[in-house]
Amino acid sequence: MATPNVLILMTDQQSAEAMSFVLGREHLHTPNMDALAASGVVFDRAYTPNPLCAPARASLFTGRYPHEIGLQTNSVPQEPNRFRCLGTYFRDAGFDTAYFGKWHLQFPYADTSLHGFQAVSDTLPANGIDLITPQLAASFIRAKRETPFFLVASFNNPHNICEWARGDRELPDGDVGTPPPLHQCPPLRSNLAETQSEATAVSLAKQAYQANPMFPVGDYGEAQWRELVWAYYRMIELVDQRIGEVLTALHDSGEYDNTIILLLSDHGECRGAHGWNQKTVFYEESTRVPYILNAPGLSPGRSNALVNFGVDTLPTLGELTGVELPQGLPGMSLVNAAHGTATETAEYLVCENKAVQGADIFDQPFAPDGRMVRTARYKYCLYSVGPRYESLFDLEQDPGEMQNLAEDGDYGGVLAEHRKHLSHFAQRYGDDTAEQMLASCGDRS
Repeated sequence: MATPNVLILMTDQQSAEAMSFVLGREHLHTPNMDALAASGVVFDRAYTPNPLCAPARASLFTGRYPHEIGLQTNSVPQEPNRFRCLGTYFRDAGFDTAYFGKWHLQFPYADTSLHGFQAVSDTLPANGIDLITPQLAASFIRAKRETPFFLVASFNNPHNICEWARGDRELPDGDVGTPPPLHQCPPLRSNLAETQSEATAVSLAKQAYQANPMFPVGDYGEAQWRELVWAYYRMIELVDQRIGEVLTALHDSGEYDNTIILLLSDHGECRGAHGWNQKTVFYEESTRVPYILNAPGLSPGRSNALVNFGVDTLPTLGELTGVELPQGLPGMSLVNAAHGTATETAEYLVCENKAVQGADIFDQPFAPDGRMVRTARYKYCLYSVGPRYESLFDLEQDPGEMQNLAEDGDYGGVLAEHRKHLSHFAQRYGDDTAEQMLASCGDRS
């Protein structure tokens, strides 16, 4: 059997539920994403390693956690090339490699020898890239070659919702038109209200963010939120069309059935959850993302395995292609979970963040660190700023994350268990920040 090609289709700022096979077609229609879901395996509990562009992408393209890379914000890390880029593994294994579209990686764009992508597109400004990415991807797919290919098609939408929220209607990646009458817009989110007993860092971060003109949603009412969600869905439909163009080229090339196709997004979008837009926070809308895997010999299905796409993608692709990877990578291959034959899956996953995008409205610098632990039922979050340092949500009973249970004595055992998970993670992967936050948990009552 021929070595399969690999096609990664990556959107930006798309939440896991924001596809029509999940939501239905009343307000959103994504036929190409739906088709991938129908023919592949949908991982319903896939999470970003960090709900912000650069650290999430750095994790995906190195297979390492953001704290290992030294990247928790959109800045370049101190050691940008400490870990190999995913592209180099496949280039060195004989794949014809290419990356088209939004970059936002820590690797120097022009140094193809370093990041491993032999063909790249000059789209660093990230304006209008979605209009040309399908053309570049299609030309690459249709090229005659004797070796398998590894292609990343990285799209900017629905990230244009950031411009929309700021009042800019000149969107670089496609016009979405004018919102219809309010009764035709999607309804308000059911978790629009603030969380009861929310962690202090999250409450303060919201104040700081909404004082920043980059995030002017503090005075949003029903109409503005519903129109924002309407526009967000239009942007997802635009990127779904672009994805369809790439998939059409793949079908036309005759290589569709011999190609591993992975659809994912770097992080989500709150779009009104608890009064937030954008990302960065640990709410489900911000951290849980699409992750759909199609591969030769893989039967369609759905999986509840916990997935941190930053560390789990590289070992998964390595197993599917036979590409040799170094020992000691932190992630877990999802191949057995995709086949429904896994005897062992992750007991928990960890997501990281650092809220630095707010305005300077406090007496001292405000950039709290955070760690999130997701288990099968619960979500635990720990922050470096208090006095309420922790949150705990029962996602089975409270999927909207409306009630923080961290101070509820009935959940003391659950809280202690999740602290232990984070402590184990911090010790195993050298997360000094998490260890420092955990060290003072006993004093934070």
